[in-house]
Amino acid sequence: MSDQTRTSSPIELDPVDQCPPGGRLFTLALQHVLVMYAGAIAVPLIVGGALGLPKDQIAFLINADLLCCGLVTIIQALGVGRFGIRLPVMMGVTFAAVGPMVAMATNPELGINAILGSGIAAGLFGILFAPLVSRALPLFPPVVTGSIIAVIGISLIPVAINWSAGGQPSIRNATTGLMVDNPAYGSPEYLAIAAIVLVVVLAITRYGRGFLSNVAVLLGMGVGFAIAIALGKVSFDGLSDVPWVAVVTPLHFGMPIFDPISIATMCLVMVVVMVESLGMFLALGELTGRQLSRDDLTRGLRTDGLGTLIGGFLNTFPHTSFSQNVGLVGVTGVKSRWVCVAGGAILMAFGLFPKMALIIASVPQYVLGGAGLVMFGMVAATGIKILLAADLRNNRFNLYIVALSVGAGMIPMVAPRFFQQMPHALEPLLHSGILLSAITAITLNLFLNGGRRTPGSDAIEPAMAH
Repeated sequence: MSDQTRTSSPIELDPVDQCPPGGRLFTLALQHVLVMYAGAIAVPLIVGGALGLPKDQIAFLINADLLCCGLVTIIQALGVGRFGIRLPVMMGVTFAAVGPMVAMATNPELGINAILGSGIAAGLFGILFAPLVSRALPLFPPVVTGSIIAVIGISLIPVAINWSAGGQPSIRNATTGLMVDNPAYGSPEYLAIAAIVLVVVLAITRYGRGFLSNVAVLLGMGVGFAIAIALGKVSFDGLSDVPWVAVVTPLHFGMPIFDPISIATMCLVMVVVMVESLGMFLALGELTGRQLSRDDLTRGLRTDGLGTLIGGFLNTFPHTSFSQNVGLVGVTGVKSRWVCVAGGAILMAFGLFPKMALIIASVPQYVLGGAGLVMFGMVAATGIKILLAADLRNNRFNLYIVALSVGAGMIPMVAPRFFQQMPHALEPLLHSGILLSAITAITLNLFLNGGRRTPGSDAIEPAMAH
C-alpha cells in the first residue's frame, strides 16, 4: 500500500462518537426510553400522591419530569461546556430522594415548594462538590469498582423480578390507605408473558445479525406488549382526556421555600446520588472501552447537580444517571452516545405531548420484567468482569473486600428495617445499598491493602481488552 493510500484512509471514529443513521437512531433511542420510562414517572406519581395533588397536577409533574429528564440527558450525553460525560447515559429522577421528599410533602409547613427549594440548593451543592468526588478516583481500584458495580446490578434484579410478577407484592388500598397483598402478583399470565419477552430477547440475540440484534430488547418488549393487548390486559383509558400539547411553566407552584433542614437532607441525598453515579460511569467506561479521566467524571457528576438544579425550577426533583440503561448498553453492544441524545429528545417530546407519554405508560410492567432480567443482570456481570482484573487468586485480602462489600450492599434489599433504630437523618445513607457497598469496599481496601496505588489510577482502564 502506498503512502498516498495510507494517508487518504479515513480515521475510524470511536464507537461512542459514531451516530447511527436516522431510522436506526430513533429505534435504538426509543429502546432506551422504554427501559427507563417506568422509573422516570414513578417518583412524581409517589410524591404527587403524598402531596395530595389532584390528577391534573400529578400529570403536570410527570410532564415536567419527562421534559427535564430529556433536557439533562442531552446535556449529559452530548456535552455542553463543563457539563456532560459524553457517554451513552440516560438521566432520570432518583429514588434516593423519595423518603425525604415524602416527609416534606406531608409537612404542612413545607410541601412542594420546600421540595423544589431544597432541590435547587442541592443542585448548586452538587455542581460545586463534583470535583471533590472525582478526586476520590484513586480509591477505586478494580476490586472496589467491581464490587460496587456488581452490587448495582444485584440490587436492580429484584426490580425486574417484581416487574415480571406484575408490580409490587403489596399495594395500597384506595379506601383504607393500608398496604394489602396484591391479588394479581405472580399471575401465571404475567409470568408467561415476561418469560416470552425473555425468550424473544435471547433468541434475537443468538440468531439475529447486525441491527436486528441491537434492538433485541425493543423487539422482545414489542412482542410482549402485542400479546398483552391481544389478551385485553392493556388499557388506554384517559387517552381522550389528555391534551395534545402541555406547556411546562417554570415555578408553576410558586416561589421555592429554602428550609435549612430540608436543604441539608437533600445535599446528603446528592452525595449518595454522586457516589452511585460514579459507579455507573465506571461501569460504562468498562462497557464502552473508554478510559475515564478525573475530568470526565467531574463533568458527569456535575451534570447530576445541574439536573437537580434545573429540576427545581421546572417543578421536578433530583436527577441521576439511570443504571437500567447501563445494562442495555451491555446487552445490545450499542455504545453510541448519540442514541441517548436522541432518547433525550424523545423524552422532551413526551413531556410536551402527553398523549404520546400515556401510550408508552400503558406498557405493562410484566412486559418490562422479562427484558429487565437480562439488562440488570448484565450490570452485575460487568462488575464480575471487572473483578477478574483484581488479584483475587494471590491477594486473599481482596476476597474479604468483595465478600463484605457485597454483603453490606445487600442489607437494604433483604432487610429494609435493619437500620430502623438509627437516626432518621441518616436514612438516605443507610438505605442505599450502593453507598454502603462503596463505603465498605473503600474502607476495607485502605485497611487491608493500605490504599496502594496502581498504574493508571487517574484513568480507569478497561479491565479486559475489548
